[in-house]
Amino acid sequence: MKEMICIVCPRGCHIQVDEQTLEVIGNTCVRGAEYGKNEIVSPMRTVTGSVGIKGGVHRRLAVRTDRAIPKSKMFEIMRELHAFSAVSPVKRGQILIENVCDTGANVIASRDM
Repeated sequence: MKEMICIVCPRGCHIQVDEQTLEVIGNTCVRGAEYGKNEIVSPMRTVTGSVGIKGGVHRRLAVRTDRAIPKSKMFEIMRELHAFSAVSPVKRGQILIENVCDTGANVIASRDM
């Protein structure tokens, strides 16, 4: 049994997932059961971070992926963000990096600058 805290809703249920049968116990909603199963089979995360920006009011621009990506690709994506630099002006929601690391996710700006 793998123990984890469900992060789908604000309740933060302490759940246990049987890694063989994918049976979930301790969840108080259906979304918690789905989260527990997915966390064992294929964990996914939305990546947030910042990139350098030239000509902006600030030196860094907050960014995020527009969808969840495989957890195993997080560090590879962070290396891409570290190497990338945006050029002002940038609009919130603007795609800065398309299909980052072949995940199908785009890196988008989290604010105007």
